Amino acid sequence: MTRVTRWHRRALTLIACAAVAIGGSGALAAGSATASPPTGDVGSVVASRDLAPQFRVPGSARATVLTYVTTNTFGQKALSTGTVFIPQGTAPRGGWPVISWAHGTSGLGDDCAPSVRGPGLPERDLPYLARWMQQGYAIVASDYAGLGTPGLHAYLDGRTTAHNVVDMVRAGREYTSTLPVGQRLSRSWAVVGQSQGGGAAIYTARHATAFGGADLDYRGAVGTGTPAYIERLVQVAGPGVPPIAISPALTAYVSYIAASLRYAHPELGIDRLLTPTGRKYLALAETQCVGEFEDQLRGVSLGDFFSAPLIGLPGFASTLASYMGMPERGFDKPFFMGHGLFDTDVPYPTTAAYVAALTANRAPVTFRTYPSDHSGTLIRSQADTIPFLGRLFGR
Repeated sequence: MTRVTRWHRRALTLIACAAVAIGGSGALAAGSATASPPTGDVGSVVASRDLAPQFRVPGSARATVLTYVTTNTFGQKALSTGTVFIPQGTAPRGGWPVISWAHGTSGLGDDCAPSVRGPGLPERDLPYLARWMQQGYAIVASDYAGLGTPGLHAYLDGRTTAHNVVDMVRAGREYTSTLPVGQRLSRSWAVVGQSQGGGAAIYTARHATAFGGADLDYRGAVGTGTPAYIERLVQVAGPGVPPIAISPALTAYVSYIAASLRYAHPELGIDRLLTPTGRKYLALAETQCVGEFEDQLRGVSLGDFFSAPLIGLPGFASTLASYMGMPERGFDKPFFMGHGLFDTDVPYPTTAAYVAALTANRAPVTFRTYPSDHSGTLIRSQADTIPFLGRLFGR
């Protein structure tokens, strides 16, 4: 991720304060849920264009942005965009094995899509992806439905993101099927993600085989800096967040969750608890990218967004858990999780607790701890993740 889950760095403070806030603006949701779905099967390509050269993964022979059919938060067919990066050289027999990259938070507005403005931390993410490409993988990278396409990005909705990630593999294969044989993609693939994208990768791991069907050969997953149990924090949402828990990053990311949750679940009636301040900033959350939005939120308190605790809304806790809770069982392929002991973006204890639950449920997880911070873990982990995926691909 980029500046992505910096709001998680104060997760432990939020637990102590019991004062996370959440809400939604309602401005976009009413019309988006009823938009006419696209025709075509999920994974089918609607349009393509070249990616801007400055956003290319080094070592790419071709970088193409696809518009493709996937599934949105309402279970309907919808459009997403994403990029296919094809390595230089000639693919092995059967095509290039595929890594589906799950990106971190960029914002909710259409201009925030990575294929439009590039990765949030290009100096970190592009060399990281280039190293995977050097190992002989093609990379596909979904923007996620609603980022650059109709509707709102359902931020931290794991099931929807999993559909987007899987269907991007299908779209990449369809697109490259018209290219020379040496540039085509294999049906064998894995998912890799960092921070919010790490959560998306592990959620995808739970559903990849079912969502991909017989057309794809899912091998496994890698998630680093993976957030977990965030829904337990936001269940205590309400007015009066104390000043110690306030930061522009925190306010921005909780606002993105709020706007997305209201969009995905208008039946909760979150709007009626919003103050004028809440309505103002949730409207901005739907359009502004993360850096600009944080600048707007300096000195703004989440406690001013709401007139009453949200936990009192009928069905709030169960809906929130269904929307963003991480799966604890049902995995059918090996997956890797790595976390930094000094990670201040996604606190180590919450992820470690999640791994403990996975282990108790006998999930096929490999977990490694690194003496590093959030971004450092992404880089250090490749010493382990490259051979981990290599074994899954029979290398």
